Amino acid sequence: MRGGVATGVGSWPGNDPREAAATVVGEFAELAHLPELPGRGAGADMVGRVSALLVDLRFDTTVRGYRLAARPGALSRRARDLLRSDLDALEEVWETSGSAGTERVVKVQACGPLTLAAQVELPGGHRVLTDHGAVRDISESLAEGLNRHVDEVGKRLGARVVLQLDEPSIDEVLRGSLRGVSVLDTVRAMPAPEALAVLDAVITAQSAPVLVHTCAAPPALEFLRGSAAVGIGFDITTIGTGDLDHVGEIVDAGKHLVLGLVPTSEPAAPPTWRDIAEPGVRLIDRLGFARATLARSVIVGPSCGLGAAPLAWARKAVSLSVEVARAYAEEPESLNFD
Repeated sequence: MRGGVATGVGSWPGNDPREAAATVVGEFAELAHLPELPGRGAGADMVGRVSALLVDLRFDTTVRGYRLAARPGALSRRARDLLRSDLDALEEVWETSGSAGTERVVKVQACGPLTLAAQVELPGGHRVLTDHGAVRDISESLAEGLNRHVDEVGKRLGARVVLQLDEPSIDEVLRGSLRGVSVLDTVRAMPAPEALAVLDAVITAQSAPVLVHTCAAPPALEFLRGSAAVGIGFDITTIGTGDLDHVGEIVDAGKHLVLGLVPTSEPAAPPTWRDIAEPGVRLIDRLGFARATLARSVIVGPSCGLGAAPLAWARKAVSLSVEVARAYAEEPESLNFD
């Protein structure tokens, strides 16, 4: 995996997996991804989709979201069917595009263990996060399921696979700001070393390189820098001056920055690729790194998933990401915004 390329975060608008795959595979030449279509409802969203990946664990739906279930039910079957249709659509497009067997790189995404433990309930209604044993069980199941998933995708496509773990709830886990089963019941903060051990146990169990992405504001960059991930993704608009040292440390550690530069909703004034490129260039300049860092260590994408975006803007966001990544890869020293 290298910098100077573009990719998507994961989610895509609509409910047509083939149309989504065709767009993603056609536009993201260097780092395509398996699209997620959360608009299809339960079992297609980030958390529910995991029910199709876990080994010996399944979810059921509740009024608040998802709960561990004693046996496979309708939700688990639906999640598996949706994931299977997504993979079938991607494989078809992969073959018709001439990518099969070329070792082209494809990215798959999954909810990370900390967010999963924060968002899924135990049978009694408490969050998985409140039970050490349950956190261990769901993390081990996830790690094994992801290995199987990555292996299947790689074999079906004849591709090299990168795995992205989505951790939007990571800050709430570390701060202890999650609500329990009642207004008066809170979930304790998970100490950073304990949380890092949970995250790294899943990362280090994988045969594929692992990125971690978070849409949290602000992102837990200091925490994520210490993880075993090869790259950290975040929305560039969520960081401030106090985060700059952590960003620099991520680069110094040899990790990739997956910069969320393209907004998920269309701005009032249509942006150009130069408008989108400028914040990333100024960040690297402010940190004191050579512009070559943009080509070596920066991956460009939307600030978060595009599942809720109008289809026209989602397509525009993809093309802007690709244009910016090309500029970063080919002419970073010549970029001037004065």
